[in-house]
Amino acid sequence: MKSILIVDDEPEMRQLLRIYLHLESYRTDEAGNGQEAYEKVKMNDYDLILLDVMMPVMDGWQTIEQIRKISDIPIIMLTAKGSTRDKVTGLTFGADDYIVKPFDEEELLARVKALLRRSHGPGMEEKVLKYRGIILYLSSREAIYLGKKLNLTQTEFNLLSTFIQHKGNVLSRDQLVNIIWGIDFMGEDRTVDSHIKNLREKLRTSGMEKQMIQTIWGIGYKIE
Repeated sequence: MKSILIVDDEPEMRQLLRIYLHLESYRTDEAGNGQEAYEKVKMNDYDLILLDVMMPVMDGWQTIEQIRKISDIPIIMLTAKGSTRDKVTGLTFGADDYIVKPFDEEELLARVKALLRRSHGPGMEEKVLKYRGIILYLSSREAIYLGKKLNLTQTEFNLLSTFIQHKGNVLSRDQLVNIIWGIDFMGEDRTVDSHIKNLREKLRTSGMEKQMIQTIWGIGYKIE
């Protein structure tokens, strides 16, 4: 049974999300603000977080920033009014997906299931990928570069492993969406670009002098 942390300052919204998730047999915990959520993540193991943007004490952006320092747990942002800025900002800070309020119950549950499926997919037992100083342990979801751990989100890890498994091949945005998110993904092309930007920055700050992930203009991306 998967455990999901619901983070929202509105009790009615937390209750609604709790009802939806309990109908699908998920365990839930709740936090009314970002600081409370951060403390709970430090003390508990969750499989996924549903995180609101506008909250007191610590908003959604600040909360992601703090959580990403200690955990790569999958995070779905709950954004308002379909704001493109909110979506892009959330992905830049390390969110794995987003859903716009007010949301449809079926869409919410579909996104939760899809992200959990990607994060805990089968067929990864004891498999290791190695490429130019990078080591990916697929079962433990651990990424190492030249002996140093890379603190990647689940989506960034999936992207890097996909590029390595398809090294030398150019992958279009549509191909990446199908591989990483699945054909039921309802997001935008900018989602791919935002995650790749974050992955490139983490590789750069880890000491990688030359950028491995290349942009092939008009087509997509490839790993060097």
